[in-house]
Amino acid sequence: MFLPMTDKIVVLSTCATEEEADRLARVLVQARVAACVTMVPGARSVYRWQGAIESSAECLLIIKSSRQLFEPLRMALEDAHTYDVPEVLALPVMEGAAAYMNWLEAELGA
Repeated sequence: MFLPMTDKIVVLSTCATEEEADRLARVLVQARVAACVTMVPGARSVYRWQGAIESSAECLLIIKSSRQLFEPLRMALEDAHTYDVPEVLALPVMEGAAAYMNWLEAELGA
């Protein structure tokens, strides 16, 4: 069964601290490239960095936006982030509750 896809996306990113997560969230919402950023502290990432296996406590950001705003969102996130290579992964939103989708659209508009 084919499901229609919306133009909305969820962007995932991680950062080192809750303070940085709050700062990044405010930058993105203020710039209107994100309607909402949910911060999930207590994440732990295991990854390879410069040839070594690393493990770090992180805060996960769940950023609600649209496909049209991905590039300005990506640029704003990369400019404000403390990581050399920040995670910026966009996932499509297939469907959503009408009231939430309407709110999301209104908050992303200028």
